Amino acid sequence: QVQMEESGGGLVQAGGSLRLSCAASGRSFGTYSVGWFRQAPGKEREFVGSINPRTGNTYYGDSVKGRFTISEDTAKETIYLQMNSLKPEDTAVYYCAATTYSYSYRPDDWVYWGQGTQVTVSS
Repeated sequence: QVQMEESGGGLVQAGGSLRLSCAASGRSFGTYSVGWFRQAPGKEREFVGSINPRTGNTYYGDSVKGRFTISEDTAKETIYLQMNSLKPEDTAVYYCAATTYSYSYRPDDWVYWGQGTQVTVSS
């Protein structure tokens, strides 16, 4: 069993920055790829990005490339999502998740999920 807990959400103005954290417990950190999804009201869950701790490779959704960065602190078993140049359309609940896949953008491939943290970007 893996527990994942997000933190760092909040309200920010357009153009601002925010950093989300995801603390994972109950597993060997190198076993799973970890990543971020988001879901806005009335929309499907969208892949934001992920990191494969075995290779260090990172992957991003097209809508956030160049603005968001994923990093990890293996000692703390924590991954981070640094979000820069935020836009109102980035407003959503952000979830961290874990998967045995090296990479997948499909929510169904992700096994463990956090409860989510709200990010609101005002215009």
